[in-house]
Amino acid sequence: MELILKKDVDKLGFKDDVVNVKNGYGRNFLIPQGYAELATPSTRKVLAETLKQRAYKEQKNIDEAKAQAEKLNNIEIKLTAKSGAGDKLFGSITDADLAEALSKEGVSIDRKYISIAGGNIKRLGQYEATLRFHREVISNFTFDVVGEA
Repeated sequence: MELILKKDVDKLGFKDDVVNVKNGYGRNFLIPQGYAELATPSTRKVLAETLKQRAYKEQKNIDEAKAQAEKLNNIEIKLTAKSGAGDKLFGSITDADLAEALSKEGVSIDRKYISIAGGNIKRLGQYEATLRFHREVISNFTFDVVGEA
């Protein structure tokens, strides 16, 4: 079943992508939840016209995302957390903590677009996160987790 996505769907595609899914997934989840619509010839024509009109605006968004990614290269983040013996943290560091630290440095990004390798961080050390500023602009970012003095 071919569908046109109305919203970004994790592990499937981005808004306005034409995707192939199994019939049950499309009929029972994507269409009723408002995530997609059937890819009929008329909806494909409407999509093509919409994408053509949006191309200029999209390029501007890509340029802004690239500027933010470049700004990220000059930033060094050190997140502090309470730790016990053996570099183990009391609690954990999440993508929300990283998003907050980045916003203090002037890089605004929603936490749902931050992916820390391995999920939550529970030990001190250096870690890497993947930040998605735009569907075409993805940046890797390295940061440190240090213990409080």
